[in-house]
Amino acid sequence: MQVTETASEGLKREFLIRIPASDIETKLNTRLQEMSTKVKQPGFRPGKVPMALLKKQYGPSLMGEILEQAVNDGTRDALNEKGLRPAMQPRIEIKSFEEGGDLEYAIAVELIPEIKPLAFSDIKVEKPTVMIDDKAIDEAAQRLLTSNRVFEKTEDAGRAATKEDQLLVDFIGRVGGTPFDGGTAKDFEVAMDSAGFIPGFIEQMHGSKAGDKLTVKVKFPDEYGNADLAGKDAEFEVDVKEVRLPKAATLDDAFAKTIGFESLADLKKGLKERMEQEYAQVTRMRVKRNLLDKLAAKCDFETPTGLVDSEFAGIWQQMTGQAPEHDAETCNDPSHDHSHDHAGHDHAGHDHEGHDHEGHDHPPATDVLKDKTPEEIEKLKAEYRTIAERRVKLGLLLSETGRANKIEISKDDLNRALLNEARRFPGQERMVFEFYQKNPEALEQLRAPVFEDKVIDYILELAKVEEKKVTAEELMRDPDDEKDDVAGAKK
Repeated sequence: MQVTETASEGLKREFLIRIPASDIETKLNTRLQEMSTKVKQPGFRPGKVPMALLKKQYGPSLMGEILEQAVNDGTRDALNEKGLRPAMQPRIEIKSFEEGGDLEYAIAVELIPEIKPLAFSDIKVEKPTVMIDDKAIDEAAQRLLTSNRVFEKTEDAGRAATKEDQLLVDFIGRVGGTPFDGGTAKDFEVAMDSAGFIPGFIEQMHGSKAGDKLTVKVKFPDEYGNADLAGKDAEFEVDVKEVRLPKAATLDDAFAKTIGFESLADLKKGLKERMEQEYAQVTRMRVKRNLLDKLAAKCDFETPTGLVDSEFAGIWQQMTGQAPEHDAETCNDPSHDHSHDHAGHDHAGHDHEGHDHEGHDHPPATDVLKDKTPEEIEKLKAEYRTIAERRVKLGLLLSETGRANKIEISKDDLNRALLNEARRFPGQERMVFEFYQKNPEALEQLRAPVFEDKVIDYILELAKVEEKKVTAEELMRDPDDEKDDVAGAKK
């Protein structure tokens, strides 16, 4: 095999590879020899069919397979011989081949950049911590009491509903005079302090009495989940059947037993444990964001264009529902699954300016580009491409850190990830387990976040983690909102 480097620029390399006809012939004969023990030919015993006859009958149909094997083996050997680590699958172009002749093909490949080890011990990371005192637990218990309150029908026919009450109603909703799916209900319980209804729906029921018939006029929000109703005016005919008053309740052992606890003390203990778990998860996310910000500032290596193109394509597809224009010269395949050295890393923890989008709802894809000018779309593309480049850099850094420090995913790690995944679907755990047992490739996808977390933990062990006491409100607040507040204060 002859390998000639034809181009070298940054991380991009191009080679011309020539594989002698004799090597092709050897591969073909080896494949035919494997077949000979199974081929049945009249007049010949298995394994005794002449090679010439086999080649004449099966050679043409096998040649495609042989050439593919030759290209794959040749490409792998050429890259290994030169000590090159491809970032993505190389782009292959057959230059020439005739039966009985040499195979000549070109490969274009982008390489994993050289990533110098970072001094993680120099990195300072802030870890917000919340003290859960008795007051916080009591407030949580009180909210639980309120959310589990019981209502009773009032015998006072003239009692007007207040914010603390509940109504039992029937209603029919119409848009343009026509009832719509999901807009009709009977014996529907409406707490007057409920959230989540269409703006104005509950407010127009305040002060109503049993027997009242109301016409409630509202407008569905522009971003309403049902596109057929979004932004449209609607009218609801509401029949108020009962006004119900909250039944007096006390935060005591009796209440605790109604919701499955042995006592009030047991309830408060459970609340504290749940709060600790919730705060621990949010703290982890905040520390991770902080660390990724610090790491991103230290990523000064070149990024493979193909990886950035692929990452950008995924972001653009997710955010707009459209596939971006594809440039074949970038060696990028938007459907490529990143099966390269930085493989297994799905960038799930990386985001816009280093922040996760966990818990954030993306706007509907059709809304992202709605009413935008070509200039605004290009600006949006530039923003998403910056995000893509950041994700790729962080992914490469974490992958290289894991590789250099021999961080591996054990079977126990994967089993814990599978168990956590199953817990996300209460009552369907067995189905989840069976799905992953039948789909090994899906199980492999769980490796990415597990690997990332193990690398993050490794870095945090070396970094200087400084605890900072914060309130629960400060901890749970969206970091993006905090950034906006800081920007506003500087104006």
